[in-house]
Amino acid sequence: MNQLDYVQIIKLAWQEFDDRHEVKGVYDVSAHVSTNQVYKVSFYNRQPVFAKLSDYGKFEDFREDHIIINNLANNLEIPYENFLAQSLVKKNELFIYRYFEGNHSAWVIFYNPIKTKDRLPRKLDERQIKKLGRELARFHIACTNVSNQLPNSSKSMVTDIHKLLRYIDKGKIQICPSHEPLIKSQCEKFLNNADKLNYLTDFETIPVFVDWNIGNFSITGDGKFYSRWDYDWFRISPRVMDFYFFSRVVSEAGDRTVFSYLIDPLMEDRFLIFLKEYHRIYPLNEAEIRFIKDAYRFFILNYVIKDGPYFFRQTYSSKLIKEAWDTYFPAMDRNYNVDKILKALKI
Repeated sequence: MNQLDYVQIIKLAWQEFDDRHEVKGVYDVSAHVSTNQVYKVSFYNRQPVFAKLSDYGKFEDFREDHIIINNLANNLEIPYENFLAQSLVKKNELFIYRYFEGNHSAWVIFYNPIKTKDRLPRKLDERQIKKLGRELARFHIACTNVSNQLPNSSKSMVTDIHKLLRYIDKGKIQICPSHEPLIKSQCEKFLNNADKLNYLTDFETIPVFVDWNIGNFSITGDGKFYSRWDYDWFRISPRVMDFYFFSRVVSEAGDRTVFSYLIDPLMEDRFLIFLKEYHRIYPLNEAEIRFIKDAYRFFILNYVIKDGPYFFRQTYSSKLIKEAWDTYFPAMDRNYNVDKILKALKI
């Protein structure tokens, strides 16, 4: 995809959206961790917009996710009615521009700028951890309340794991052949545990954003969610899919520029403080607690192994995939103890 002219694609996308307003400038404001590109687009006679350009995955999945997100943004109840950045709509339809050049394609979506306030500090104190636990619980309740009003999602955690297994069998995934048995065994563990916990019949699914790095959202002075603008890993899943990243946010190590995806933050006392406050507001059941480990397993399999080589820039992807073999999978059984969480929540 490097041979594509991203700036020109953005200009073509805007011309199709509204050719009355001439583009003045297109500025790269990407975080440069993922392969997705984010640009600020300025004009001579209108306010700027932001453009997100993606060239990985399937256009249909991108479109489906953003239609669901836009519905969610329009339906969330107070105080989250303005929490999500809304995509631009043209003639009652979400506008997504699709570009083709040879064997390559890319797609663009536009957003109006969203107001921001404070960001969480790199390391939280106990008071902030408790507030964050309560706030996520309230936000999850709001998402649950509108979940039946949203379009259906064509994918689930189970279908994504089956897709990974098919990719392995067809040689469509970038892994060392010697690692295939380990990856397949981890996939089977996920599917078996999901079946034992009645994932397909007993788990309620809601909109989750998965990636809650502190650079993806802002809060008010009293710790309430104020705005959110990054949707790369949005999906419809059980709510516990959001917990792993919050365990990292509240961890002793805090937010770090150089990151790994160790399971250890889920076992920290600081995460238990967070989870107890969440549980007070929006109680969890035993099956959901037991599924936290497999939600983490899914995260590594889906976002590091399956999608990592395409989503992350190569330096990040290679590092994370190597750590998955060397550390993440071996540590799951060695370092994780679900009974510690069940006991803390008195379940």
